Amino acid sequence: MPKNTPIDFDSTKPSSPFYNDSHREWRDTLRRWLNKEIAPYVEEWEEAGEIPLELYKKASDFGLSRLNYPEEYGGLNAGFDRFHGIVTSEETAQIGAGGIFASLMVHGIGLPPILAIGSEEMKQRIAPAVLAGDKRISLGITEPNAGSDVASITTRATREGDEYVVRGSKMFITGGMRADYLTCAVRTGGPGMGGISLLLIEMDRPGVSRTKLKKMGWWASDTAAIYLDEVRVPVENLIGGENQGFIGIMLNFNGERLGMASGANAYARTCLVEAAKYAQERQTFGKRLADHQVIRHKISDMLRQVNATQAYLENCAWRVQQGETPAADLALLKVQATLTMESCAREAMQILGGAGYMRGNKVERIYREVRVNAIGGGSEEIMRDLAARQIGL
Repeated sequence: MPKNTPIDFDSTKPSSPFYNDSHREWRDTLRRWLNKEIAPYVEEWEEAGEIPLELYKKASDFGLSRLNYPEEYGGLNAGFDRFHGIVTSEETAQIGAGGIFASLMVHGIGLPPILAIGSEEMKQRIAPAVLAGDKRISLGITEPNAGSDVASITTRATREGDEYVVRGSKMFITGGMRADYLTCAVRTGGPGMGGISLLLIEMDRPGVSRTKLKKMGWWASDTAAIYLDEVRVPVENLIGGENQGFIGIMLNFNGERLGMASGANAYARTCLVEAAKYAQERQTFGKRLADHQVIRHKISDMLRQVNATQAYLENCAWRVQQGETPAADLALLKVQATLTMESCAREAMQILGGAGYMRGNKVERIYREVRVNAIGGGSEEIMRDLAARQIGL
């Protein structure tokens, strides 16, 4: 690339055999919609601590929130594959505000267990309204004393006749303040993973209360502590079989990790682009910042990390598309992507200096969102240990 050539997201991404005209058309269409409906309002929504309710409906009408869901429930999946999902992660990451999409797309972790192991009656009752943007659903796994250690959850659902009575609490629940439904992990049996079930809880039931939590990042995403005090839920709200919820949770985690890795690497590339553009424009000691060797090497190293992670990501996505479940690689991919995001966010902040530290720019927002990506969906430490077990150590 010649000197002074404008650097952008597209010019820094290597060509790949996995993308065709359909992916490119989706990228262009989505980018136009995001630039119109979301990009101009990022700071407003960040400061407000939430996105407007009408955005859920707009995202559904456009097709964003219905992508890769079964058409019989209002989704759009004909002709779409895993690489359309990567394109979606990349384009939303360019906005540089993860909290907006954590909230807008939270059904991506709340709805899949229902579609995977729920009854047909439940799918018909819940999925169409969620995909239409009329209702919202969150995932309730984490508790005050049980996060990545899912097998240790203590929220208890005791059967009494045709109902379960739920007692306990959930913590750090994305979208929890506005959720109409909660796909909730509860203990219906003995200790360990064999005693866990998934239960659909309507959030307007007596005994449900919630508190909004303030966070380092993801400001535009409403995050909640949810309290379940003698909440009565009908037995037909059981998702899958009793004491068989752990498999639904694990199936969900693999898809979530692939999506989070895609997003994390795209945020890293966004930091790279912002840093490179600033370095081309900023003058220091009589020359461009980009003409200082130390800065050039920082940017080159950021590109090395991002492109290496992208290759790993696309290989994993292709394998999943072929029907594999490469659990070890998906775990390590998430580690690789979040470490790349952390490295690039740090270096971009160093290159931007004081300008990066000011509120209202992409690098500042992404820098604050590093930790939630590194922890959510399985922490880096848990992911490494999971991979070690998967390969037989």
